[in-house]
Amino acid sequence: MTEHIAIFGATSAIAADVARVYAARGARLYLVGRNADKLTKLVAELGEHVVVASAVQDFDQTTAAEGCVRRAVEALGRLDVALIAHGLLGDQQQSELSWSEAEQIARTNYLSVMALLIPLANQLESQRAGHLAVLSSVAAERGRPRNYTYAAAKSALNTYLQGLRSRLYAARVHVHTVKLGPVDTPMTVSHRKSLLFSRAPSVARQIVSAIDRGDTEVFVPGFWRPIMFTVRNLPEFLFQRMSALSGR
Repeated sequence: MTEHIAIFGATSAIAADVARVYAARGARLYLVGRNADKLTKLVAELGEHVVVASAVQDFDQTTAAEGCVRRAVEALGRLDVALIAHGLLGDQQQSELSWSEAEQIARTNYLSVMALLIPLANQLESQRAGHLAVLSSVAAERGRPRNYTYAAAKSALNTYLQGLRSRLYAARVHVHTVKLGPVDTPMTVSHRKSLLFSRAPSVARQIVSAIDRGDTEVFVPGFWRPIMFTVRNLPEFLFQRMSALSGR
């Protein structure tokens, strides 16, 4: 049976590669992205036989989220998988000085996602089937000086998804929290790369596989699970003395 997939944040590098994975196996896609040029190029690459429709959307305009989801459902007919993939790292040190920067990070990474989750969850609950996946981050596992504003927003999102997952369990709707480690994408172009950085095509394949399996909370790549278990459970007096973890 042909899969019907909606991707919100489709112009991010990871989401675009997820779209390619689904397109290769014959899915029908509805793509929403913030960057009009990137969206046009992606639709042209995948083809009109794959992308039933697309839309440019500023996800921070939270009052537009319900209409955005409604148009996706109307175009596809039904939703088998909805993926929310947009995000913003922001400037941590600026967020410590400026409320507007802190609010922007919180709005993009938590509030704008919640605005999409509400209509998407209601749609899938009414269908009594489907998958709702959200890209989160390993950063949410513990607040660190280098990114704690971003981490706090992602942590709030993870808690929201936990509750949503239990709410939708009886409706046979799968809610997936995808906790990504750092990925070599335009979002991290200014970051010094290490062996812990992954590539977007590999990450995309792992995301789709996790959705197929019905994984609830998944670390991508998987080696982040034991790493973050250790980081999360370090006593604070030790954590603060380890500059590799608690430094800027």
